[in-house]
Amino acid sequence: MEAVTGSKKRWRTFRVFSVLSLLAATVITIVLLSFWLWIKILGPPPLSIPQSTLYYAADGSIIGESNSGEKRYWISLDEVPSHVSEAIIAIEDRTFYNHHGFDLKRIAGAMAANVKAMGKVQGASTITQQYARNLFLTLDKTWSRKLLEAFYTIRLEVNYDKDEILEGYINTISFGHGAYGIEAASQFYYGKSAKELTLAESAMLAGIPKGPGIYSPLISEEKAKSRQRLVLGAMEKTGAISPEEANAASLEQLSFIGKHPHHQAEMAPYFYDTVKKELKDKAGLDNRSIALGGLRVYTALDVEQQEIAEEAVSGTISETSDIQAGFAAMDPETGYVTALVGGRNYHDSSFNRATQAVRQPGSTIKPLLYYAALEHGFTPSTILRSEPTTFRFSDGQPEYTPHNYNNQYANAEVTMAQALALSDNVYAVKTHLFLGQNVLVDTIRKLGISTKMKEVPSLALGTSGVKPIELLNAYSIIANGGKKVEPVFIIRVEDFRGKVIYEAPRIKEQVLEPEIAFVLSHMMTGMFDEKLNGYATVTGESMVNQMSREYAGKSGSTNSDSWMAGFTPKLASIVWTGYDKGKEISLTEDKLYAKNIWIRFMERALEGQDEKEHAFSPPARVIAVPIDPFNGKKATNSCPFFRLTYFVKGTEPAEFCTDHLHKLDKEPILHHKEKKKRWWQRIF
Repeated sequence: MEAVTGSKKRWRTFRVFSVLSLLAATVITIVLLSFWLWIKILGPPPLSIPQSTLYYAADGSIIGESNSGEKRYWISLDEVPSHVSEAIIAIEDRTFYNHHGFDLKRIAGAMAANVKAMGKVQGASTITQQYARNLFLTLDKTWSRKLLEAFYTIRLEVNYDKDEILEGYINTISFGHGAYGIEAASQFYYGKSAKELTLAESAMLAGIPKGPGIYSPLISEEKAKSRQRLVLGAMEKTGAISPEEANAASLEQLSFIGKHPHHQAEMAPYFYDTVKKELKDKAGLDNRSIALGGLRVYTALDVEQQEIAEEAVSGTISETSDIQAGFAAMDPETGYVTALVGGRNYHDSSFNRATQAVRQPGSTIKPLLYYAALEHGFTPSTILRSEPTTFRFSDGQPEYTPHNYNNQYANAEVTMAQALALSDNVYAVKTHLFLGQNVLVDTIRKLGISTKMKEVPSLALGTSGVKPIELLNAYSIIANGGKKVEPVFIIRVEDFRGKVIYEAPRIKEQVLEPEIAFVLSHMMTGMFDEKLNGYATVTGESMVNQMSREYAGKSGSTNSDSWMAGFTPKLASIVWTGYDKGKEISLTEDKLYAKNIWIRFMERALEGQDEKEHAFSPPARVIAVPIDPFNGKKATNSCPFFRLTYFVKGTEPAEFCTDHLHKLDKEPILHHKEKKKRWWQRIF
């Protein structure tokens, strides 16, 4: 009886134990499932490790870098040789692809070893645990830190696959000397990308993270070599390499650079500043993302043109002069800003005179005025009288008396083509007032200039300030046949994984009539053509002997500003020189700086390039007519010389020149310099 009772008690105990065990298992399962669901709901932890942002020129060279003192360049797992990951797995976590974040066998072994040694002699952290520590935690050895490490390890394992975790790990571990990640380490130790690492080099690097202060070959080559052999042995045990490969790699002689790639913005610092500003203004990025987001910023900078521009500025302006300069070059077709100089010395002043300074453009505004005139019925042959003139107004405006340079006037009628070439101020103001003062303002806006303009008679002479980069953009629109462009410093931006997060917009809007834009472009070649000399010489005469090809351009000056801007169909550039505080430019030498910088840049930048690619090509509805440059009529055989001038079809003059009828029986008399000129100068 007692046996039966004891059996029943044991059965009841077993049942209770079974029920409790089942309940406990259920609770544990529910807890684990809830924890797993919670982890899933939380989603992947943000991988916000600071990475170096790199800036690239158009040719792919690096022109700048920003970082927090940690050099880190993200590289995908697919891009590195397989022996890189095999070496790291072999020495750090051989069961990486088999566990779920924790290697329980290693943990037990490490605990036993540590108890036996009465101290910590062995660790059991997996690659995932180390990655979690690198991403989210400090190195302090507390229980709270250990629990957080476990928490983040689980989150990583639940939300990322093994290759993603391994890729993150090899891009975040420290290799010493400020190099974080395999790419930065490879660049520092070997001077090459991790894509090119050999087995011996990979094994050497894989051994460093255990103790960068001990196993760096730059600190102790002997210890580094010993550690490398340990890594190779581990790779042999895992079957990643053969004994022969391990032996050959251990015998390979390695050479070390010990230098981070030089990514500081020594070239084009003003350009570099502008790019960083546009990353915020146009790409919408915050300061941290820009500085430490691992971005790849691809810019339009042409390294060769930048060097030429910097040399042109420094080699032209006297070292003893306080004159400042702003320079920019642009591809008229794309708007890509290919070179930029914001001042003579960035360390003395970081103020960017090419993009920030607002200065009076003087006569460089006239091409914009004459585009409006051509659009309203003027032609290159339209004549107005050049003479001292006072303009009086009935609407209360004060009277206005413009003056030509050195008070020189034709005291006769001149064509618009000659007025532009000689920069006749009276002609410009008459044209401006004839059109209506709002017309020039509207045209300026159409050409992308946003600075405020005053509707006054003197606007025709450039008395309202503009930024050099804005005026260059306007000239580029004329150069490309009237298609809208905007200055592009940043072509595109990629995140650290190569995803494009910003791309410069492509604008296809036609804002000018292409035929009129071409006629104006050809008119602007007149400043270099001595056939248009009249009561004064053409404004580009000092540059003619330095020219090897045809350019369109316009110079300008005020008491405190000197300008030169111009283009070929493939390259436009602008120069401003003057004093920052608006002091008057009094020395003749100082007044020539802008022109000399401009022509030296253009000639060197286009040296060796096919002239045909940079030649002006007229649209179909434009015709060329031989014109007497003084009266704007069709030239005849009796005219001493002519200038081939372009007109929109139907607007060319019908009347022939009769000023030289007494010479009909004679051969045309050429200008005394005509025979010395190149073919294009004789035609144009």
